Amino acid sequence: MVLKNMFRKILIANRGEIAVRIMATCREMGIPTVAVYSEADRHARHVREADEAYFIGPAPAAQSYLRIDTILDVAKKSGAEAIHPGYGFLSENADFVEACERAGIVFIGPPAAAMRLMGSKIAAKQLAQSVGAPTVPGYMGEHQDDETLMSQAERIGFPLLIKASAGGGGKGMREVHEANNFLEQLAGARREAKAAFGDETVFLERLIQQPRHVEIQILGDNYGNLISLGERECSIQRRHQKIVEESPSVALTPALRAEMGAAAVRIAKAAGYVNAGTMEFMLDVDKRFYFLEMNTRLQVEHPVTECVTGLDLVRHQIYIAAGEPLSLAQDQILHRGHAIEVRIYAEDPEHDFLPSTGTITLFVPPQGPGIRVDSGIESGDEITQYYDPMIAKLIVYGEDRPAAIARLQRALEESAIFGVITNVSLLHDIAVHPAFREGLTHTNFLNEYKLLSSEARADVSLPNNALLAAALYEVTKGIETASLSDGHNQQSRASRNPWQLLGPWRIVGEARTLTYRYHEREYKVALRRSAEDTELWNVQIDSQTAENITCTIGNDDLVLLKHGVAQVRTYVQEQKDEIQVILGGQSYSLERRQAPDVDAAAHKHSATHSQKTLTAPMAGTIVKVQVHPGDTVQAHQVLVILSAMKMEHTITAPYTGKVRRVNYQEEAVVKGGAVIVEME
Repeated sequence: MVLKNMFRKILIANRGEIAVRIMATCREMGIPTVAVYSEADRHARHVREADEAYFIGPAPAAQSYLRIDTILDVAKKSGAEAIHPGYGFLSENADFVEACERAGIVFIGPPAAAMRLMGSKIAAKQLAQSVGAPTVPGYMGEHQDDETLMSQAERIGFPLLIKASAGGGGKGMREVHEANNFLEQLAGARREAKAAFGDETVFLERLIQQPRHVEIQILGDNYGNLISLGERECSIQRRHQKIVEESPSVALTPALRAEMGAAAVRIAKAAGYVNAGTMEFMLDVDKRFYFLEMNTRLQVEHPVTECVTGLDLVRHQIYIAAGEPLSLAQDQILHRGHAIEVRIYAEDPEHDFLPSTGTITLFVPPQGPGIRVDSGIESGDEITQYYDPMIAKLIVYGEDRPAAIARLQRALEESAIFGVITNVSLLHDIAVHPAFREGLTHTNFLNEYKLLSSEARADVSLPNNALLAAALYEVTKGIETASLSDGHNQQSRASRNPWQLLGPWRIVGEARTLTYRYHEREYKVALRRSAEDTELWNVQIDSQTAENITCTIGNDDLVLLKHGVAQVRTYVQEQKDEIQVILGGQSYSLERRQAPDVDAAAHKHSATHSQKTLTAPMAGTIVKVQVHPGDTVQAHQVLVILSAMKMEHTITAPYTGKVRRVNYQEEAVVKGGAVIVEME
């Protein structure tokens, strides 16, 4: 559809995958796009894909992507007639909407009044109650002093949730199970809310046990037309943030779906809402639903709705913003098939989802029918401390839920990411878990099924193919390196050849043996190369029966193992003193055997108590220092709170002892590995 009043140029006030996603639709519509970028994003994918790109400031978002004046100045210079905010950053900032209006630039989203009303969780709940939508019992009053909130918490009863009124994405949210932890958690929620949203107002809510998180997508135009596009279930979460989303929900009957959709539309109409938005609900075990909040923007998980409805939500956002009436009626919204989205993050699930920064040395996204990958990251790009650590969204579509799950499993098994720690293995564990396949999902899914247990991960057996891939990669790469030697570089290249290094190698007859350690167990791999076929190897793991294997090294660090006619695809990279292998949706880090450290072995039993310095796990900002030099502290006591990637991380005492020195004050920006506290 070509419209006379369509925008001639759109600025995307965002970065990463959502900026790339919006640009794709604009390109299809023939609308040129303008990108903005910070110093950290100078070479980012969204910059390369735009028709024009403007530098807007230093890496911290407060000095670039959150600068309303700078972004509007770029819009005027570029001649952009409209701004799409994506999600995050300024997408739910009513002041930005009003500033766009004053500048004569169209904001692709809701009006400021509706955004401001629904942006307050307290006001949104009150509005929902006024139109007969059920809400969770709690406290939403204006009095924010500690005494009132403590009193209200005791009235509501524990467990309960502290939630930021202006919040979203799990920021400023705390789960409290006992009264004596309430004030400490309240202080943390306020700090996080203030840092993320500039507003430390909170409200209290009864904690519903084992709820499902179900949200309704709505679309509305400027002429009072509002429709529901169905639901997404987003129950599997970590840190109160979604990582798996799907549509439709197995928990909803047609009648319940219609009832929730009607409630969502009533709330949106009462708010005077226009454009795309999402009503979030909690569904308890008895299938009673409660309104939680509204997201006044395009959601991260919007692709699953696009898959099952066949609609391009960004396209409809642009049509509505351009003044077009909604071209869809409620009875025209049809759903077909099943879609699932998983969020791939640079984070460590085994260590409280600590974000992982660094360069993506290799990113191999999956391909095939029914697979969509939305990403702003490519091989060679960097995950920095400044922004959300999401690498990509993987979306799969199938004719029904089992087909979609099977496709998700395959897609994860064909993915490979090196350079940072990711949650791909966790996502694969979810995809193959019987409870997920049966649809038994709720917001405590990961904890209930112990998918985050480090002990459970330690029990994961190491496949023989992972060992073989690591060893054959090292050997083959070493031989290739040696064959390239010339007079000038012979010494440096030979130094990388495992055939010429003693290191982990030992002679066993005519074979060579490599030794690896995985979760405190050592494995030995003996290899003997065929004289006739350079890709054929005779290999033996420990005392197992030896076998002949063909190994081919392909592009993108692909290691193809052939057991006769059976082929196994793996990806292998060398990471410092480890060989990292990706096989079947799982990542295995194999330590090379190191020369024994006699001193370390002698003191191994007291290693924890010998830790004298506590370092920052990643770059960030010190937001709270809770100790002083000379203080006596208990084991596991929180000493310092670090804010990084929009979340708080604690630095705790490893043992009972005394603080010798605190090297940084509050508001200090520190690098990863910086020594924060020194212990006696």
